[in-house]
Amino acid sequence: MHGSLWTMRLFYPVNLRIVCGELPFRVSLRRVFSRGKKDNMKKYLTVGTVLKPQGIRGEIKVMPQTDSAEEFKNFSSVKIDDSEYKVLACRAAGGYAYLTLRGVPDRNAAELLRGRELLVDRDEAPELPEGRFYIADVIGCAIVTTDGETLGEVLDVTPARTDIYTALIGGKEVMFPAADGVIADIDVGGGKVTVNKKRFEEVALL
Repeated sequence: MHGSLWTMRLFYPVNLRIVCGELPFRVSLRRVFSRGKKDNMKKYLTVGTVLKPQGIRGEIKVMPQTDSAEEFKNFSSVKIDDSEYKVLACRAAGGYAYLTLRGVPDRNAAELLRGRELLVDRDEAPELPEGRFYIADVIGCAIVTTDGETLGEVLDVTPARTDIYTALIGGKEVMFPAADGVIADIDVGGGKVTVNKKRFEEVALL
């Protein structure tokens, strides 16, 4: 079915990035998060990146990969590398999220998290309406034509007015926009994105 990418940029894991689209297909996403596959669905969604410590009491400043920094207030815990941290406090200001995490008591501890990605368990991510998908779940999908020919694999999706897909096709990276008539269907459960080959060849940057 047709759909749209939701970026968790959230609300993936891919990151949250979401794929959105209507007919004619249009994908509007921000970067969603992801790590690992679970039946073609990501177990964890990437929601942001630690920019720096904020103050001296362990608070961290986070660049969201969600549609809004306010969404961080819904997370009870976050995962950084292989460790899980309970969220003790969260505030949003100026487009950034500021988190206080259990186990990060001071500036020195917060400094160790600089540049790291924050992930959340998929169970904490909001349910998306029918026809909307996390970008993270689209990454890794096979790209096939409406005639069943396999062209390659989705590597990434860049949010834009018309979202830009990066794919691996014939051993080369190829970019193509989610312009009208290009994408016929997204089936994240089946792990494939179906394209109209003729339209795809017209817009792909080979």
